[in-house]
Amino acid sequence: MTESVNTELRIAVIGAGPAGVYSSDIFLRQLKKLGEGLGLGTQARIDLFEKLPVPFGLVRYGVAPDHPSIKFIADALEKTLDNPDIHLYCDVEFGKDVTLEDLLARYDAVLFATGAVKDKPLRIPGADLDGVYGAAKFVEWYDGYPTGAREWPLTAEKVAVIGGGNVAMDVARELMRNADDLKAKTDIPDNVYAGIQSNKAKELHLFIRRGVAQAKFSVQELREMEKLPGVQLIINEDDFELDDDTIEVAQKDKLTRQMVEELYTIREMAEDMEDDGDVDFEGNPADRKYYVHFNSAPTEILGEDGKVTAIRVERTETGADGKMHRTGEFDDYPVEAVYHAIGYQPAEAPGIAYDAKGAHLANANGDGRITTEPDGGEIRERLYATGWAKRGPVGLIGSTKSDALAIVTNMLEDLAKAAEGGRVAPDRDPESIDRLLAERGIKPIDFAGWKKVDAFERAEGAKEGREHKKVIEPDQMRELAHA
Repeated sequence: MTESVNTELRIAVIGAGPAGVYSSDIFLRQLKKLGEGLGLGTQARIDLFEKLPVPFGLVRYGVAPDHPSIKFIADALEKTLDNPDIHLYCDVEFGKDVTLEDLLARYDAVLFATGAVKDKPLRIPGADLDGVYGAAKFVEWYDGYPTGAREWPLTAEKVAVIGGGNVAMDVARELMRNADDLKAKTDIPDNVYAGIQSNKAKELHLFIRRGVAQAKFSVQELREMEKLPGVQLIINEDDFELDDDTIEVAQKDKLTRQMVEELYTIREMAEDMEDDGDVDFEGNPADRKYYVHFNSAPTEILGEDGKVTAIRVERTETGADGKMHRTGEFDDYPVEAVYHAIGYQPAEAPGIAYDAKGAHLANANGDGRITTEPDGGEIRERLYATGWAKRGPVGLIGSTKSDALAIVTNMLEDLAKAAEGGRVAPDRDPESIDRLLAERGIKPIDFAGWKKVDAFERAEGAKEGREHKKVIEPDQMRELAHA
C-alpha cells in the first residue's frame, strides 16, 4: 500500500469460497463508487481467512467435478483474488488459529462466509443402518476434500438416492458415471478414478418427495443427467400428468418453466431409450438403469443384520400450491445402499449465536448483521454474515452475488456511521496479523502459494492430457505452497 496504515479500512472475511470472494470484490468496488460520498474514502485492505490449505470452497469441494460451469467460476474467483487489496490467508482456522478478539482488534468489520460442510440428518427408521450415507461425505470423497475419505465402498449393485435438489442430482450422476469418461473431462484424482472404475452399481433409484413442477433442479443439472454414457433413463408416465392449475403456476416462474420443459424432454428421451431396446442417449446398449421417481417419499430403510436391504417409499400427491399430501400407498425397492441429499447444515462459528431452525448464523431479519440471539437479540456491531452463513443452505452460486451486494451495502452504511469514518480497530498495522500468526507457529498459504499448487496440478494433468489433476493431501499442498 502506498497510503499510511491509518487511512485504509480494514476488513476480515472468514471463508474463501464464492460468498467470501464475491463479497470481497463487491466491497472494494462499492467503496470505490460510494466511499467518498459516505466519508469513508476509497481504500480498503481485505484479509480473507480460509481454514483449508487452498481457496474456492464450494466450487472446488462442494460441486461435482463434471459441471462444465465450474471451471469458469473458479477462473473468475481467481482473478478476483489476484488483487493487491485482497490478502489470502489459507490454512488459518477461525476459532482455533485466530479468535474473534484477535480480529476485532485489527479489523473494522468481520464478515462470515463460512458455507456448509455437514448433512442435515435423515430422520426415518433405518437411517443408522450400514449402507446409509449422507451426501456431504460422498461429495467430499469424489471432490478430494483435504480431510475427506480416501476410499468409498461402491459395492452395492442397487442404490437409492433421496432428494429433489442439485446435490441429489450430482450424487446420482456420479454413482452412474463411467470412470474413463469422467477422468477425461475432469480433475478427479487417482483414488476417485479407481473407486468409480470399481463401482458395482447397475440400478439407481432417485426419489423426489414432490411433483415434477416442484423439483428444485437446475436446467444445467438435467442436461448433464441426459448425457450419461451407458445409462438408460426410466421414468413413471403418471408423474407427468399435471393438472391445469399446476401448469399455470409453473408457467409464472421462468426457471420453473424451463425446468419442467427440460423434464418433459427427459420423459421423451426415456421413452425413446426404451423403444430402441434399452439404450443410452447415443443409442448404445445401456448396462446401467437410472429410475427417476417423483411424488415418492421414503419412509423407512429396511435392513437385515444391520445392513440395508430395501427402502420403503410412500406415494404422495402434490397440489398446485406445492403442498404435499400422503396417500398411504407404499412400495418397497430392494437396494443395498441409500444416499440422502436432503440439505446441508451451514457451519457454526465459535462465539457467534446460531439459528438452529434456519440453519444459519443468527442475524437480524436476514440482513446479515450478526445478533446476540437467534430470535431477535441485539445487533453485534462490526459483525456480519453472507451466503449460506446468513440465509441457510438455499440458493445457487448466483444467489450469493446478490446476497453479497446487500450485505456490503449494510456494512458501508454502518461504517459510515461509526466514529472516525469506520476506522475503529485499535491496531492499524497491516503486518500485525502476520506477526500474530508467526508467534503462534502458523504458516498461512497466500495467493502466490495457491498459484504454486495450481501450477503443479496443471503440470500433473498435462502428463495425462488433462487440464488439471487435483492434489488432495493437505501436507502435499503445504509443501508445494511453501516451496
